[in-house]
Amino acid sequence: MNNSKTQEFVGIDVSKATLDVCLRRSGQSWQERYDEGGVEALVGKLVELKPALIVLEATGGLEVSIATALAAKGLAVAVVNPRQVRDFARATGQLAKTDRIDAAVLAAFAEAVRPEVRPLKDEQTRALAELVQRRRQLVAMRVQEMLRLQRAASKELEKSLKGHIDWLAGEIEKLESALSEHLRASQAWRVKDNLLRSIPGVGKVTSVTLLAKCPELGTLTRREIAALTGVAPLARDSGGYRGRRFVWGGRGEVRAVLYMATVAAMRSNAVIQGFAQRLEQAGKPSKVVIVACMRKLITIMNAVLKHNTAWNPRTACA
Repeated sequence: MNNSKTQEFVGIDVSKATLDVCLRRSGQSWQERYDEGGVEALVGKLVELKPALIVLEATGGLEVSIATALAAKGLAVAVVNPRQVRDFARATGQLAKTDRIDAAVLAAFAEAVRPEVRPLKDEQTRALAELVQRRRQLVAMRVQEMLRLQRAASKELEKSLKGHIDWLAGEIEKLESALSEHLRASQAWRVKDNLLRSIPGVGKVTSVTLLAKCPELGTLTRREIAALTGVAPLARDSGGYRGRRFVWGGRGEVRAVLYMATVAAMRSNAVIQGFAQRLEQAGKPSKVVIVACMRKLITIMNAVLKHNTAWNPRTACA
């Protein structure tokens, strides 16, 4: 490996049409077109350079093509949360924002923070994630239409809203069928799905969302998976002051389905139910109880996949 003083760190700012690149050590920066030719040229240059780490922001899927191309050549690539990068930029006094500046900030972030390189989702998992995302969008649309229906003052509007709600319900049902087909088509996914759904409270939507949106599940420690999903308590201490712990960040879509699964588990899963009751008897606020139960449930799910063993309430302490 290169000496730490000569290691190169690369930041790539991704937009729809262009890739802005910055090399931290040399300060060199340039722009490539974000098309097949531009990706090929950039990958060739970085393969020759052999950087210690390349960092990109998650940009709603735009980053997948270049990140996959780089990772396929054995380069160390980390796709990071944009909020972390903006916080880093503000902390270092960089308030201006252009594509070129963003690439430089990403390169500095790569060198200073050294974010962990996690495996990228394969093509099947990305397809599954897209279906999960589309289902969530349609469910959100249906909720909005149902709220409008409650306020509808005319028969014509009521008829229109009911028709759209019925259509959305049909599309959601189609997507759920497609999700099941995708999930059951892969032996590996089928096994993981069976393991997750052996846990009382974990249903089809929770399982498919976790497998699509959290492929690291089953490979991390209990603390790492809690932090990744945003249910790890964070300290707020300074000197002699000890602030209240709070949860923040993580993957919102995963946390949303985890919340619903936890609500179900608090009714149907004896282990989670008993855990919640002990916290309530200790006088913990309701929000603290639900978050603690979410953390326990995701820890159990992580352990089930890690040990490739179906749910067993006697060993569910995880």
